[in-house]
Amino acid sequence: MQNPDRKDRPSRTGAVTMATVGRLAGVSQVTVSRALSDPAKVSPEAMVKIREAIEITGYVPNAIAGALASRRTRLITALVPSITNIVYSSLLHGFSDIMRGEGYQIMLSETGFNAGDEEAAIAAHLSRRPDGLLLTGIHHSVTARRMLMAAAIPVVEIWDMTETPIDCCVGFSHADTGRLAADFAISAGYRHAATLSAGDERAERRRFAFADRFATATGNTVTAIGLPIRTATLEMGRQGVARLVDEGLLQNRLESTVIHCSSDVIAHGALIEARTRGLRVPEDLAIIGFGDQDFAAHTDPSLTTIRIDRDQLGRAAAEALLSRFAGDTSAPSIRLVGFELMRRGSA
Repeated sequence: MQNPDRKDRPSRTGAVTMATVGRLAGVSQVTVSRALSDPAKVSPEAMVKIREAIEITGYVPNAIAGALASRRTRLITALVPSITNIVYSSLLHGFSDIMRGEGYQIMLSETGFNAGDEEAAIAAHLSRRPDGLLLTGIHHSVTARRMLMAAAIPVVEIWDMTETPIDCCVGFSHADTGRLAADFAISAGYRHAATLSAGDERAERRRFAFADRFATATGNTVTAIGLPIRTATLEMGRQGVARLVDEGLLQNRLESTVIHCSSDVIAHGALIEARTRGLRVPEDLAIIGFGDQDFAAHTDPSLTTIRIDRDQLGRAAAEALLSRFAGDTSAPSIRLVGFELMRRGSA
């Protein structure tokens, strides 16, 4: 004899549907649909039964089906180069905090630094019909830009600046951060410099701006150590300093050389290698990082670096999207986020 308690339970191979909820609640599927889309049109007694049925079955409404009617999914998609990099995860915290408070959910993907991988991720995310999209950077493939324009949804590009955003952008000038580091090094009395830079395009802009400003002011060529891997590691910083010393690229001028690193992680590796080789920092070798990650103030010595207010950046990106959703034509399409040099013990 069949257990009556199992009568309306779905089979193990079948998904719980709106019809399942209706049978358990003793109402029609149409009533369940109405309860989910417009509860005011359903009697309080029916709503209680429907909520109980949903709780028992674990039913999750089809948001995509609802979106086809309302044209709103309450979904925001975000693409970042690295999920594990605190530079990106911390700015997403501020972004997500505001968007969730407004009833939106975030779908996140990691793209790396390859334009083709970003293009594939954009296509996958757009297929979910999000209400808006957050992108890291301003350089995208032609196909990616075409897809984003055709989607006709608000797009915010972060962590960079352009006069021609796809929709709106929130960021800062990477070149200006390099020039700020150079101005500091020059004013601190350093006459010779080297750079350790990862291979991504934004890091290269910081490196070039630093080298150009420093060389112009001092008349001395800046030694460049390129690190082809785009994701910064401690090993890259250690290898960079090892090359500078072992290959004589510092020309025995350690007492007056500053190294500009494209990230705090690389700078931390440089600090470790300098200490391993018995070099005093900053007396023999000064080091400047970028990003002001959480560990930067706690290395030995503490790391001089460029600080970006990542939480502010994320919140400004959220506000930019919300302004677009509200149809606020007065909202600026380009928003600048400030940065500052944090002078500590390494330079």
